Amino acid sequence: MTYKKFSCIHLMLATTTMIGFQATAMNIRCGALFDALSGEMKQNQVVIMQGEKVQAVEDFADHKIDLDFSDQFCLPGLMDMHTHITHENSKTRYIEKFQHNEADVAFNSVVFAERTLMAGFTTIRDVGDAFNVSVALKKAINQGKVKGPRIFTTAKSLATTGGHADPSNGYRHGLFPHTTPEHGVLNGVADARRAVRQRYQDGADLIKITATGGVLSQAASGDNAQFSDDELKALIATADDYGFKVAAHAHGKAGMLRAIEAGVASIEHGTYLDKEVIKAMKKHGTYLVPTLIAGDWVTEKSKIAGFFPEVVANKAATIGPLIAGSFNRAYEAGVNIAFGTDSGVSEHGRNAEEFALMVSNGMSPAEALQAATVEAAKLLGQTDSLGQVKAGFYADMVVVAENPLENIEVMNDIQAVIKGGKVAKSREQ
Repeated sequence: MTYKKFSCIHLMLATTTMIGFQATAMNIRCGALFDALSGEMKQNQVVIMQGEKVQAVEDFADHKIDLDFSDQFCLPGLMDMHTHITHENSKTRYIEKFQHNEADVAFNSVVFAERTLMAGFTTIRDVGDAFNVSVALKKAINQGKVKGPRIFTTAKSLATTGGHADPSNGYRHGLFPHTTPEHGVLNGVADARRAVRQRYQDGADLIKITATGGVLSQAASGDNAQFSDDELKALIATADDYGFKVAAHAHGKAGMLRAIEAGVASIEHGTYLDKEVIKAMKKHGTYLVPTLIAGDWVTEKSKIAGFFPEVVANKAATIGPLIAGSFNRAYEAGVNIAFGTDSGVSEHGRNAEEFALMVSNGMSPAEALQAATVEAAKLLGQTDSLGQVKAGFYADMVVVAENPLENIEVMNDIQAVIKGGKVAKSREQ
């Protein structure tokens, strides 16, 4: 199909609005528009955008059209609920923590953010950063200084001493300062409360805990429980006081059950979930954010000699291949599922590859798209502003050349991206 050309004024709009100019009104014609609530395509729609919001969605009639996608397919802006926008893994990742300063991390994050937006993801949760860079990046994007998605961030994720997100793992004794809640490391109830309050002071939007061991940390276990019940109770009660939802990285069963019963909003990865865990998740309405692409990525890299430290390679080879199976079990049982990739483990900009993995492991294309739109909005607590192309919602939209309900792979080839009423990407640019 031929991609409709933009006029010069619209190409100017695409450039200038990203550096602070006010978006004007736009009428956009879509050959088909994905209704995220029903999971169906509505034919021949006109989306009327005013500033950063959608003013109306109507059947095509005699509207003046500014952007014509009449032979293409429009969808709400995509949402990734598990990213790490301040870093990206490689075989040099473990030495980089000794080499990269805050400025290095910040400049890299700008590249990763733009790559994510160009892939069609207009909103992300960032669930664990370095130096609170994601907070500064969020502000810079909101102010129009750099291009990137709308960010909801945890800032530094929370761990216990030696746990998955303890930043001192892998350092020799005396090289890293004694870790405290300021570093995201807590031990005991008082520390748990202090760590949440520190994230509030740092400018976080939600809390991330590492409820179990993980794959890429330089620690022996990838799945052991790492928070006590009293620590979780204090942490989540304090998070509730500050209006924070809590996301829990978790591979092992014991850690998942503790976190679910304590009241976390989501389990990230969920590798060893079983019938008991599923029952608890359904009871509490807990979401699973499966990160299938991360499982495939670590499995692949574990086969390359020297890519990971030995302790990491062993965990990657064991846990990575299991994530797809846990996703299928959760999906078949009716667990709430929101789209998430763990990008930063795999390369930023490959986020949409998760769709095909979700479909190959049991979901329909429509359900996979809903996981990245309306279900993600539910998890974020943003159902009145994100996840749909609807009057009063943010004017976020992506365009593809084929019907993704028939070919989900087309989501890897985004033709155009509109975020907040501003054209961020077109094939003409």
